[in-house]
Amino acid sequence: MAKRDFYEVLGVDRNADADALKKAYRKLAIQYHPDRQQGKSEAEKKEAEEKFKEAAEAYDVLSDPDKRARYDQLGPDAYDQMGGGFSGGGMSMEDIFRQFGDLFGGFGGFGGFSGFGDTGQTVSHGTNLRVRVKVNLQEVAKGTEKKIKIPRQVSCQACRGTGAKNGTALETCSNCRGSGVEVRIRRTILGQMQTQSPCSVCGGSGKRIKERCPDCGGNGLIKREEVVNISIPAGVREGMMLNMRGKGNDAPGGGVPGDLQIVIEEQRDDQLIRDEQDLIYNLMIDFPTAALGGKVEIPTVDGRARVTIEPGTQPGKVLRLRGKGLPSVNGYGKGDLLVNVMVYVPENLSSAEKKTIESLRQSQAFTPSASTKERIFSRLRHMFD
Repeated sequence: MAKRDFYEVLGVDRNADADALKKAYRKLAIQYHPDRQQGKSEAEKKEAEEKFKEAAEAYDVLSDPDKRARYDQLGPDAYDQMGGGFSGGGMSMEDIFRQFGDLFGGFGGFGGFSGFGDTGQTVSHGTNLRVRVKVNLQEVAKGTEKKIKIPRQVSCQACRGTGAKNGTALETCSNCRGSGVEVRIRRTILGQMQTQSPCSVCGGSGKRIKERCPDCGGNGLIKREEVVNISIPAGVREGMMLNMRGKGNDAPGGGVPGDLQIVIEEQRDDQLIRDEQDLIYNLMIDFPTAALGGKVEIPTVDGRARVTIEPGTQPGKVLRLRGKGLPSVNGYGKGDLLVNVMVYVPENLSSAEKKTIESLRQSQAFTPSASTKERIFSRLRHMFD
């Protein structure tokens, strides 16, 4: 099902600033908070949960300048297909409030989340990894598959990611009694509210290690190099970031793995210049071809193509080869190849060549007409408007 536009979700226009986004998200989060759903049916609670998470996803993207720029460029569906969606994939309601807790004057700002079946224990998340991948123009045009070797943290096989020495068990944390959270009651302008934070002793897992695993030192993770297959869609551009969910570092204790972020580096082509989806090729032809016409070969991203030079072609004329440019990253059409024609004027002439050209100086055919000058200079004026 197609995603709703994030601006529509928050009820703001596309020029909304950070304060407007924060205000809109806070309003929706309070409206759909589980503590506001008491006494409602299970279906209504489920609908509120989905709207709560939808608002959190919208705010997560639009409140981050880099994510917002990519979202504005790609649109909701293409952005999500490229793995650019919610950075908190797999987050519980507790985790959402932990990420945006400052909007509510504390971690939760409300009571617990039993209305949505949360256990209260923290879901651990692995850290993200970021790599830069170079692509050439041909790979941009058609898309490509890349294999890269990355060092990442993976779950220790000796302790199965628990951090406990093989054969020993985890014990219940005495501080939080296995709940994973520390609960506090505080007074706010909205009245007395209960807030929760991860247990300071066990980090929110509810368990403690008796004896550390010697292989990973109790961390539950070890470093290992892995080969990752990366699918790069056609139409990507310099600086664009793709996201592979779950391909970052593993999380200790079997939590949610981090993401692998792939930053695109576009290599400069020797002959073709990129302008958004269009390509530009600067073609230099000799004077006889410009005057008499002919066929010339030019490079394209698919190989080479032959174009016709009409007799009397003037310097600065642009030939357009439709559909010979680059595809849009969201799959909507292709750009064109623009051939910028320049005419080479000989710099070193023999005496015989000079006499030949001198004999043509007085010819009416070699004198530019007023209409030709107006056509050329009008085009130049438009370039600087």
